[in-house]
Amino acid sequence: MNGTTGQTTGQTAGEAAGGSIDRAALWIGSLRRRYPMLLEELAPGTGRVLREVRGGGPAGSGVAPVRLYVSDALRDITDGVIELEEAVRDRLGLRRITAAPVPVRLRRLAELLALVGDLPDLAAHIEEETRRMARRCARAMGDPEQLVRLPGRCPACDCVSLRAFPERGVAMCVNPACRHVLAEETT
Repeated sequence: MNGTTGQTTGQTAGEAAGGSIDRAALWIGSLRRRYPMLLEELAPGTGRVLREVRGGGPAGSGVAPVRLYVSDALRDITDGVIELEEAVRDRLGLRRITAAPVPVRLRRLAELLALVGDLPDLAAHIEEETRRMARRCARAMGDPEQLVRLPGRCPACDCVSLRAFPERGVAMCVNPACRHVLAEETT
């Protein structure tokens, strides 16, 4: 690991940015799928509870309680997507464009990934932010990222810390000191 750039020795800036761009695209895709579901989690229902639906009669209050953690997650993700799109456009020297709903902004952000190839620090920032927001969305929906333990040892650090992340389509060592990503042919 090169201490000044955070890149593995022998890895070019373009290769590092390419990996971050691919992973950012996965996280953006996850957000695009889950954000509408998160909106549905917040939207008030019919006001009828399960007992009423099954014919048991009214059950006290007809309004479901507001779940603040869902509201907070929506606000955080919305603000994060807006700020990230504006930051990426500023860094690329592009003009700001009109306000839009989060799904549209996510689509535009995915389209901007093609222009980020020569900027590994920006690619890494997009990856980190989209991962953070996708995980926040998943947690608010009660759906943490699935993690599958793999047999064997990490080829880089020899720890038994190999895990597969099906949503990301990646297998890696979860040892914080290593974080080695397995090549496709070994997974």
